[in-house]
Amino acid sequence: MSSRRRFYARPLLATAASIVVLTGIASAAPAATPAAPPAATLDDTYYQNALGKTGTALKSSLHTIISDQTKLSYSQVWDALKATDQDPANSSNVILLYTGRSQSKSGNGGDVGDWNREHVWAKSHGDFGTATGPGTDIHHLRPEDVQVNSVRGNKDFDNGGSAVSGAPGNYTDGDSFEPRDAVKGDVARMILYMAVRYEGDDAFADLEPNDSVSNGSAPNIGRLSVLKQWSQEDPPDSFERNRNQVIFDRFQHNRNPFIDHPEWVEAIW
Repeated sequence: MSSRRRFYARPLLATAASIVVLTGIASAAPAATPAAPPAATLDDTYYQNALGKTGTALKSSLHTIISDQTKLSYSQVWDALKATDQDPANSSNVILLYTGRSQSKSGNGGDVGDWNREHVWAKSHGDFGTATGPGTDIHHLRPEDVQVNSVRGNKDFDNGGSAVSGAPGNYTDGDSFEPRDAVKGDVARMILYMAVRYEGDDAFADLEPNDSVSNGSAPNIGRLSVLKQWSQEDPPDSFERNRNQVIFDRFQHNRNPFIDHPEWVEAIW
């Protein structure tokens, strides 16, 4: 690895206005977003069978809960991301994961300057491609600049490297990618969601995080120790919580439990 950088937690983007400042976009009034149910309500209903458990028992219970979902086709992902990642301050735009840029929803495609569909759990890590299932699960699919998506490629996640052109705060080297501070926890919780959701019992590989950055095509992604650190130091913010709710209400009807209960990361791993 290249020289390492230490991640320091920064103030979270608690409001739509602060997101506007981050992305540098002047925009219209925030669009209305669904309110997430209180944690107690989710615990009394959705997560009832997982409460009080730790380790493999908790992971198994959560797997059963979140595996009850509606599955999308890869073409449906385009429209889903336009809703899940909508800029809270401009309903015509989406926020790109790594760059943080607010970009027109219609600017999607495969050309330079477009945004496309980034698989945060790289699809070659488990060889699931874009098949309905892990390849179309929008809990880990995010809008991203075409060129930055290519730079990330299928690299594992870790601290360190050289600055990524066009994506301030992101770093990469030959075997890993480090996202900007504001989404480090988001990345970690998406990876850990995938590890719980896909356990090898539905014709897809058993996806598991590990502490390696040389996983290649194995159904693993690292570096787990760094992902755990990122999840702790960048807890869920309003954008991430809203995204989880939109997926639950409108599309897959399942949740990322590590957004609702960040403490479950340590309880399992």
